[in-house]
Amino acid sequence: MPQSHDALDGLLDLLDLERIERDIFRGESRSALVPRVFGGQVAAQALVAAGRTVPEDRPAHSLHAYFLRPGDPGAPIVYTVDRIRDGRSFTTRRVVAVQHGQPIFHLSASFQAYEEGLDHQADMPAAPDPESLPTPAEMLPRHLPREVADRLIEARAAVDLRYAEVPPWGSVGEPREPRSQVWFRTNGKLADDPLLHVVLATYVSDMTLLDSVLLAHGRGGWAVGDVVGASLDHAMWFHRPFRADEWLLYDQESPTASGGRGLGQARIYTQDGRLAISVIQEGVVRVPR
Repeated sequence: MPQSHDALDGLLDLLDLERIERDIFRGESRSALVPRVFGGQVAAQALVAAGRTVPEDRPAHSLHAYFLRPGDPGAPIVYTVDRIRDGRSFTTRRVVAVQHGQPIFHLSASFQAYEEGLDHQADMPAAPDPESLPTPAEMLPRHLPREVADRLIEARAAVDLRYAEVPPWGSVGEPREPRSQVWFRTNGKLADDPLLHVVLATYVSDMTLLDSVLLAHGRGGWAVGDVVGASLDHAMWFHRPFRADEWLLYDQESPTASGGRGLGQARIYTQDGRLAISVIQEGVVRVPR
């Protein structure tokens, strides 16, 4: 099993795209827990591609994305960037990810030059101290078969992700309030590049957001195989600067599920209480027949 720093280096290499033309990039893939590319990887790589065509003084402030087809972990992904707009304050990019001649994902991202403005936010909810919570290596084997736990630990080895309460696969058959909290940070320090921190938060944001849908129905999810699921679309708004190598609270809830789909929405706070990111995602959540 990879050491955490080695895993983070591997993830950073995965996100360091090869530029093959002015606005065309190529990224490698790797397997996830299911036989397709992890959605957070594709979203993060697409944001890297967009960000590399934007001036450094314009950080990302939002992204909106659709997952169109499952990604093949055995093939590279080509990202083509369309320079939609370069305004005085805002820059807009559209990115299409292609494999085997077909689009598998597309993303629109907006970047803004810093400016002063009105400022308010929702208060940070109560949450346990992240250092008081069990690490993934301590917690996962308590609730999953050893082989499944090891695969999940390996897949997430670049990130220290700690559940504030028992995760869905630890309470199968026990419907609960559709809310969940996790603390996360990268397992190692990152460079000061603001785009890198936004990209890493994007990568992690796809890991647990639909957990709250599962909690409402006492389902364990993909780790135990009692639902079939996949991300459909994903939106993020980046409100304030943050570091992905410092603790971030991911406060998640599901307001609804219907029609074979579940909706998750969340806020991500820094440990000192600043609202850094808002996230909404809809996914396929089907009970196997």
